Amino acid sequence: MSWQLYQYICLIWMALGLATFFYLLRVQAPFGRHVRAGWGPTINNRLGWVLMELTVLIVLYLVFFNSRQSGSLTTPMLVMLGLFTAHYVHRSLIFPQFLRTRGKRMPLIIALSAMGFNCMNGFLFGYFFGRFADYPAEWLSDFRFQSGFAIFLSGAAINVYTDYKLIGLRKPGDTGYKIPQGGLFNYLSCPNHFGEIMEWIGFAVLSWSLPGLAFAFWTFANLAPRALAHHRWYQEQFPEYPAGRKAVLPFFW
Repeated sequence: MSWQLYQYICLIWMALGLATFFYLLRVQAPFGRHVRAGWGPTINNRLGWVLMELTVLIVLYLVFFNSRQSGSLTTPMLVMLGLFTAHYVHRSLIFPQFLRTRGKRMPLIIALSAMGFNCMNGFLFGYFFGRFADYPAEWLSDFRFQSGFAIFLSGAAINVYTDYKLIGLRKPGDTGYKIPQGGLFNYLSCPNHFGEIMEWIGFAVLSWSLPGLAFAFWTFANLAPRALAHHRWYQEQFPEYPAGRKAVLPFFW
């Protein structure tokens, strides 16, 4: 595949992300607190998480090793692959084990859709790093890498900390919802989504790449509408919900 064709694929993928953003503003994906009947057969919620999130790593490394050109992996490339892998190992194999969602299920169509989405992302990253990526060792001292790395780690810390704080609101065996308090929860209904958006913006900056930009764009397209839906849900379920909290961005949205 030529670089020009690869660029066209990334741009088309981003255009689909824009369409998805507007669709999800109107129709909330039916899983988690928004699960509802009418979406076909369901599977165990924890199993769905594993299948959805592990797919991207499997596809990424299959494509990477099959498209890899001769030459050694540079340190910046190893760091980027390491960051991506660490995120998805946690999301697919560690995080689901802590979910207190006993008895909860998700529509199979949602899991399959997410797997398809991650197949595409895995392909774009795998092909880019296997065929086109060119990061000399000096990239580690580039301002784009250093600033993006700081943004990525900050977003990852916010994402992981707030995810586990949400899990900790439930006692063992409890599957209900409570109003989270403290830290960024005083300003946002979904700081975990804010952290993940921030994380992949950081990755786009540190890699300064088209697939990084496409993935950051898609992350926002998926998570911003979901954060808005969560925000509305909290307001509907809890009359005492803090009026000053925003959904996606502190103080703004």
